[in-house]
Amino acid sequence: MTTITPNIIAEHGLTAEEYQRVLDILGRAPNLTELGIFSVMWSEHCSYKSSKKWLKTLPTSAPWVIQGPGENAGVIDIGDDLTAVFKMESHNHPSFIEPYQGAATGVGGILRDVFTMGARPVANLNALRFGAPDHPKTRHLISGVVAGIGGYGNCVGVPTVGGEVNFHPDYNGNILVNAMTVGIAPADRIFYSKASGVGNPVVYVGSKTGRDGIHGATMASAEFNADSEEKRPTVQVGDPFTEKLLIEACLELMATDVIVAIQDMGAAGLTSSSFEMASKGGLGVELTLDRVPMREEGMTPYELMLSESQERMLMVLEPGKEPVAEAIFRKWGLDFAVIGHLTDTGRMVLTWNGETVADLPIDPLAEAAPEYDRPWEPTPPAPVVDAADVPEVPWTEALPALMGSPDLASRRWIWEQYDHMVMGDTVQRPGGDAAVVRIHGSERGLAMTTDCTPRYVRADPVMGGRQAVAEAWRNLTAAGARPLAVTDNMNFGNPEKPLIMGQFVGACQGLAEACRALDFPVVSGNVSLYNETEGRAIPPTPTIGGVGVIDDLDRMATVTFKAPGEAIVVIGERPDTRESGWLGQSLYLRELCGREEGAPPPVDLEHERHVGDVVRGLIQAGRVSACHDVSDGGLLVAVAEMALAGDMGAALTLAAPSAAALFGEDQGRYVVTVPAEGVTGLLAELGTLARHIGDTGGTGPDAAITLGGAEVALSDLRAAHEGWLPGVMGA
Repeated sequence: MTTITPNIIAEHGLTAEEYQRVLDILGRAPNLTELGIFSVMWSEHCSYKSSKKWLKTLPTSAPWVIQGPGENAGVIDIGDDLTAVFKMESHNHPSFIEPYQGAATGVGGILRDVFTMGARPVANLNALRFGAPDHPKTRHLISGVVAGIGGYGNCVGVPTVGGEVNFHPDYNGNILVNAMTVGIAPADRIFYSKASGVGNPVVYVGSKTGRDGIHGATMASAEFNADSEEKRPTVQVGDPFTEKLLIEACLELMATDVIVAIQDMGAAGLTSSSFEMASKGGLGVELTLDRVPMREEGMTPYELMLSESQERMLMVLEPGKEPVAEAIFRKWGLDFAVIGHLTDTGRMVLTWNGETVADLPIDPLAEAAPEYDRPWEPTPPAPVVDAADVPEVPWTEALPALMGSPDLASRRWIWEQYDHMVMGDTVQRPGGDAAVVRIHGSERGLAMTTDCTPRYVRADPVMGGRQAVAEAWRNLTAAGARPLAVTDNMNFGNPEKPLIMGQFVGACQGLAEACRALDFPVVSGNVSLYNETEGRAIPPTPTIGGVGVIDDLDRMATVTFKAPGEAIVVIGERPDTRESGWLGQSLYLRELCGREEGAPPPVDLEHERHVGDVVRGLIQAGRVSACHDVSDGGLLVAVAEMALAGDMGAALTLAAPSAAALFGEDQGRYVVTVPAEGVTGLLAELGTLARHIGDTGGTGPDAAITLGGAEVALSDLRAAHEGWLPGVMGA
C-alpha cells in the first residue's frame, strides 16, 4: 500500500485545498488508485475548473442546433434529415514532446469524438502554430506534426481538407496543434453518452490497454519546464488502421438497436469515460478491471484507469445483446470484453482479482470538482497606430515581401502531404477561404474553416475574439455557404496569472458578442490552458472552427480568377477609409517595419452581418465569378492570392494608393470578380458599399499585377509565395 504523501499529492496536480476536498468527500484518505482518479477528473484538461464560468456565457442554441456543448461533439441540422457533427480539440503538449505521435493521436481522438455520436467522419482540418522559423526546433516540430497528421488521417481514410499554420517566436517552447473533424449522421441516429438501465452491461471495445498516455490529462494541465521532454511516456501511441476498423465496427453496430450509451476513451481514459456515462445517467457502475484487455504484463488498477491508450470505446448495451455486439467487433478483428454493469448505488466500485481496489461516489466527485473564479485584469488598451507615422515602402517591394512572409506564404508543402481527396467528395481543396465537401450523393455541400489572428487577440482580447468569429463567418460566406455554427479551441497561458486570465475572459466576451450578432452559436469546443514554458506564455489563441451549408454546389464560389477582362470589385469598404487603412497589428507593420504594436482593426458586427449577407446573396444568384475575403495583408494581398490561384494577372486602377490603403487590415471586406457586362448594375445597386478597383488581366509568362504605372510579375510573386516554406524545410 502506497502512503499518500504531500509530494505524491503534488505530483498528481492537486493543491492542498483540493486534497482536503477529497478527504471531505471520502471521509477517509484515498488509496493511490483513487487519488489518481481524482487527479485526472479534477485536472484542468477534464474539469475546466478555471474556464467553466466564462464558457457558460457563450451562446449555444439556435433552431438548427440539436446538441450543444456537453457531449462528445456538437450536432446541427443541415436539412434532408441529416446532421453535421463536429468538434475541435487540442493536442498541444503531447505534440511538442513527441511531434509525430502527439499530432497523430490528436487526429485519432477527434475522429472518435465524432463517430461516437453516430456520424461518419467526412473531413479533417487542423490549426497549427509554430515558433520562429529559424528556431533550432521549429523544423523538427513542423516535420513531425505534419507527418503525424498525414500519417493518421491518410491511413484512416478521411480527407484532410483545410486549416491554418502560423509562426511566432512566442510559440517556440509551446506549439499548438488543434485538430477538427466534421462528420455526417442521419438525424434519427444520434448517439449519446448518458448511461441508463440498472444491470445493463458495460462493454469495452477496440484496442488493448497499455501504459502509454498515463497522466496525459495531468500533463496537459501544467506548464512546461526544462524537464518536459522527459514526459514522453505520457504521450499516447496511435494506430490509424485499428481506428478505421473501430469506425466501421461502431457504425455497423449503430445500425442496430443494441447501444444504450457510448463514450470515447479520450483524456483520462477509462476513468473519465465511465464516470461521465454514469454521472449523466445518475447511476453507479461496477467494473472488474482484470477483464480489461491488456497488452502489457503486470499492469495495475492505477495504470488501467489512467491509461490513455488509443482506439478504445466504452459502451452500455441492451441486456442480452452482448453476443450481437461481440460478433461485429470480432469480425473487424477488435477486442471486446464485458467489464462491468450499471448499478443504482451512485458509486464507482472497481475490483481486481476479486478484491475492491476503489470505491468512490460518482456525483460528489463530479459535482464537487473545483470551479474557480480566477482574478483577472483587462489588457491595457493599445494606442491606435497613425498611418502617417508608418514608412511608405513601394508596393512593388512590399507585396513580394509579404507574399513570401511566414504568415502569408503558401502552405502547399504541408497540405500536399495530406490526402485531401480520399472518399471522393472534396469539392474545394486546401488553399482557399474554406474547404468544401459534398454531402454524398447530393448537390449540396458542407463548408468548413479554422481561423484566429493571435496578434489581434493579444493586443485587444475582446476585439480579437470578435475578429476570430467574424473571420470564420466571412470565409464560409466567401465560399457561398450559409454559416451555421462553430466549435472553439481556447489556447491560453497560465490562468492563475490575472493578465492571462483577463485574456481568456476578454476573448470569451468577444466570441459571445460575435456569435450572437452573426447567429453563429458555439456547439462544441475545448480549452487548453497552461500553454507556457519557463513562465513565458503563448499568444492568446482562441481558434474558431466554422461549419456552413451550401445548398447548390453549382453556386459555390472560389478565390480563383476565372477569365481575363472581368471587373474586380471590393465590397464592404467604408468610404471614409478607402484612401487610408488600419495598420495597427498588421503584417505590413510587422514584416516591413519591424513593429508589432498598436490596436487591432475594429470589428463592426452589424456591418459584418450586412456585407456578408449581401455577398452571399450575390454568389447564390450566380452574379460573381470569384470571391475572397480581405484579411491578413490587406486588399492587395487578397488580389494577389486570387491572381496566383487563377494564374492570371490584374490591372488595378486605384488612384495614388498609400501603403495603408493597400495593406491595411480593415475588416468586413470582400473582393469579387464580375463579368464586365454586370459591373455597372452591381455598382449602382450597392452604391458606396462597392468599388470597382480594376480588371483581371492576361495569363502566361507575362502575367503581372499592375498598379500606378508599375508592375510585379506573377512569376516573381509565385516564387516568393511558394518558395518560402520549402526553403525553411530544406525541401
